[in-house]
Amino acid sequence: MEKPIFDAVLTPHRSLPPLGFALLMAGVAVISFVAGLAFFLVGAWPVVGFLGLDVLLIYLAFRASYRSARQSERVSLTERELVVERTSAYGSVSRWAFQPYWVRIDLTETPGPDTTLVLRSHGRSLTIGGFLSPPERAEFADALEQALAPLKERWLG
Repeated sequence: MEKPIFDAVLTPHRSLPPLGFALLMAGVAVISFVAGLAFFLVGAWPVVGFLGLDVLLIYLAFRASYRSARQSERVSLTERELVVERTSAYGSVSRWAFQPYWVRIDLTETPGPDTTLVLRSHGRSLTIGGFLSPPERAEFADALEQALAPLKERWLG
């Protein structure tokens, strides 16, 4: 196994840590309970079920967001190949390999906030870093270009 020249793991960012999530859910539950109690005391008891449903739906939405944060992309560069391993949120792994000399990095900036980062080689293309922000994609593209440059120069000369 060759030692990697460049090795990066890309993961989606989640701004709310688990403790923040627990505190948020506790706050939502307390507010819903107090509001539900007030509705119950004035005789509008069916509203209590809807308030409980709101808490459940907020919880499920956050759980889905945290599940999607389990996805990742590992980009590893050695003298012989550039390997991208993509792990889905459910744990399945897909792998692509490119010959470093021929790979081209395209950072397409479209009007608006979206950019795409695509690796191209021999008629194949692979979009990576879809969950990164545009500045993060640009920074990653620059870092990968810098890692590839010495290899390409060595092969040319």
